[in-house]
Amino acid sequence: MNLQELNAFAIARKVDELNLISMEGGIYLLEARMHGAAYPLSDPQGKMLMLRSVEHARDVLHNFPVLPFNLVHTSVHDEMCGLGASAEESLKVPLAWRSAL
Repeated sequence: MNLQELNAFAIARKVDELNLISMEGGIYLLEARMHGAAYPLSDPQGKMLMLRSVEHARDVLHNFPVLPFNLVHTSVHDEMCGLGASAEESLKVPLAWRSAL
């Protein structure tokens, strides 16, 4: 899904929430959740949309309708030890749609 498609789904109120996923190395990925399924966002070249920070995500989404917005930290410990990650190990923190500044 690209940003234009996401905006259309958001306007149609089909997006349940947006998750900004914090990855190792200071990279953030954005996914939309609709009807229990995750849809990663892609850039204009079709690659994963990589963001630099929460503020960068807010800048990219500034013209979108307000949606539930979460920061998700995945557990890298189990991945480093060769074990599979599970949903219980992720930390999901609600974010304000707009910056407080």
